[in-house]
Amino acid sequence: MKQRQAVTKVTAKRYQEAGKREKKQMLDEFCRTTGYNRCYARWVLRHQRQRLAVGRGVVVEADLQRRQKRIKARTYDEPVQRGLVQIWELLDYLCGKRLVAILPEIIAKLEEFNELRFEEETRAKLLQLSPATADRLLQPERRKHELRSRGRTRPGTLLKHQIPIRTFADWNEQRPGFAELDLVAHDGGIGFGDYAQTLDMTDVCTGWTETIAVPNKAQVWVFEAIDKARGRLPFPLLGIDCDNGSEFINYQLWRYCTEHGITFTRTRPYRKNDNCYVEQKNYSVVRRAVGYQRFDTSAEGLLLNRLYDRLRLYTNFFQPTMKLISKERIGSRVKKFYDSPLTPYQRVLDSPHVAAADKDRLRRQYQRLNPAALKRELRNLQKQLFAYAKNKPKMAPPRRKSYQKNWQIKPHLGL
Repeated sequence: MKQRQAVTKVTAKRYQEAGKREKKQMLDEFCRTTGYNRCYARWVLRHQRQRLAVGRGVVVEADLQRRQKRIKARTYDEPVQRGLVQIWELLDYLCGKRLVAILPEIIAKLEEFNELRFEEETRAKLLQLSPATADRLLQPERRKHELRSRGRTRPGTLLKHQIPIRTFADWNEQRPGFAELDLVAHDGGIGFGDYAQTLDMTDVCTGWTETIAVPNKAQVWVFEAIDKARGRLPFPLLGIDCDNGSEFINYQLWRYCTEHGITFTRTRPYRKNDNCYVEQKNYSVVRRAVGYQRFDTSAEGLLLNRLYDRLRLYTNFFQPTMKLISKERIGSRVKKFYDSPLTPYQRVLDSPHVAAADKDRLRRQYQRLNPAALKRELRNLQKQLFAYAKNKPKMAPPRRKSYQKNWQIKPHLGL
């Protein structure tokens, strides 16, 4: 192609200045060299470098090698992108697949509570978005939010022989009620003294998550939080799985589970993936909501629980999740297959093991919820919590005693 273009440039100027007889000979030679059709070759030589006056003193020279860039009309215009960004921020920056799955429901909710209004054309375009298109439209905003813990669980040796081990591979429950437990420490990187802990309870089947703040890891507080979280679940608690910390492995919790017919299992030591469902929620729910600061006062504990009371509604009713169905290894790559994005609320309604009365109660509660109002309440509580943690007196870690060794050689008393 480049050779043809070079031959065309050289021949075109002589062809345009030649007479009729010379043009015929040049055209025959040009067709043999390039392989062009005679009609097309004549058009190329005639229009190459052709000068055209388009105004006073303005002359344009044609270049057939240059192609005009095709300008395609934009399908998803500024109103669509602006509305998508508003919903994306409201739903805590979901990925495209999870965001597109909940768009029809969340748009209807926001219009019902007069939080957002869309034109008919804008609404139709939002509802026909694909996950890849949504990610592409959100890419400029996502760049603005890009960001350029240590665990202190002490093993509890008591009752380990009575509490069986359960691994990730054993979790195949297809009914709600089997939950994983974990504690999230709010020490702010200073691991001494008492500081708040968040009990995270996550149901394996539906992903329903309950979070409750406790003053420390004492068994009495943890047990009280577990009992409170059990009462908040929209279905009976059938089993719990926890790590090997002494706050869980104790007689009080073991006796409580035995009396109420709750299966009590534990993970293998130092195998966090055995509790992968709740470990994921430790970040996506707890850390994203309250961060990594130190909370060690009663006022901060009250604010944490007020925040968690609203966060449980926002997370369980308006945050869709995707569950891993299977994995397939292809050479060095592992291909993962997920189900359709659904909120924990939707998964509870789809389960045949949940009572109809519990589903009706959830539906009535859902009808009263405004996701935009929940988000505003969460942001106000987060501002109060962070302001309180920032303005309180800083706590310095205790100084370790330094022991200076005396390297002076003392004479022996017997000498």
